[in-house]
Amino acid sequence: MILELADIRIQPGQQAAFEEAIERGLRTVISQAKGFQGFTVNHGIESPERYVLQIFWATLEDHTEGFRGSPLFAQWRAIVGPFFAAPPVVEHFELVTHSDGN
Repeated sequence: MILELADIRIQPGQQAAFEEAIERGLRTVISQAKGFQGFTVNHGIESPERYVLQIFWATLEDHTEGFRGSPLFAQWRAIVGPFFAAPPVVEHFELVTHSDGN
């Protein structure tokens, strides 16, 4: 499994609208992509215009080639892109170790 980590900065005062948009985009667009395995969205406390989006993919190529090379990517950006204060910083990670809290 591959973790896509996107550090997103939005325009001030747009938190409620962005949160609705990102949830809608994830559930209606990204969830259709081949290799999609789930997501989390976290909102910054100290930096209220900052969000961290984690999307789990089966393979790196499912994200970088499959999703980004498909019409779904344009649909996704049309939903969330208007809120961005700057382009998101996106990186990919492989799991090294994990705990379920026990």
